[in-house]
Amino acid sequence: MSPTPNLPTAAATPATSRPSAQPVQTPRGHGQFPGPKIQIHRTIKYESDRVAGFGRDVMKVPGCEQLEWCIQCGTCSGVCPLSIYMDHTPRQVMALTRADFKHEVLHSHTIWLCASCYACAVECPQEIRITDIMYELKQRAIVEGVYPKNFPIPVLAHEFNKMVRKYGRITELALVIRLFVRTSWLAALGNWRLGIDLLRTGRFSLAPEKIRNRADIARMLDAVDHTKGANS
Repeated sequence: MSPTPNLPTAAATPATSRPSAQPVQTPRGHGQFPGPKIQIHRTIKYESDRVAGFGRDVMKVPGCEQLEWCIQCGTCSGVCPLSIYMDHTPRQVMALTRADFKHEVLHSHTIWLCASCYACAVECPQEIRITDIMYELKQRAIVEGVYPKNFPIPVLAHEFNKMVRKYGRITELALVIRLFVRTSWLAALGNWRLGIDLLRTGRFSLAPEKIRNRADIARMLDAVDHTKGANS
């Protein structure tokens, strides 16, 4: 019986160093570790990175109270159609939020990739409203101005809200132009034929469309918008 191979261990690091990850390599194809050589990155969490009370504050928001019930089963990550594109899976976001790792959660792209399909909420054995928690985290990221500035989803939400506040409704052409200018104007050039066809058939309006009593709309939005004053 062949002895179990020794895995290489990471070198000891001084107490003052703060590595973001420790790569651990598996040996290639011998003993009980067959297959190709892979590299695993293990991110280290530090107590000093926590923002005490962050998870508790999130759980005070209506619809987010059940975060405390999470058993980390991973069902949400398994059913999420976009989890393969996320830097943190929904399960990890729930754990990081509850553990008060505010910076990592609010800077994550995961909350912006959530498509609100509610598959996670439907399948969750604890009946946690995961989608509502994602919405709350998005709002907190906007308030603190830490959302990805060139990421299409938050840019679209910001420009949509700004246009409704100003005109009372949206004008599709102006909204699309603003989106492409702030994210990828080269992508807009690739769709110029489609734009011309839409203009020719009257599906796009060059002039912004407005409604009457726009000040009333702005006043109503201000009354419920706790993100007012966030960085744009």
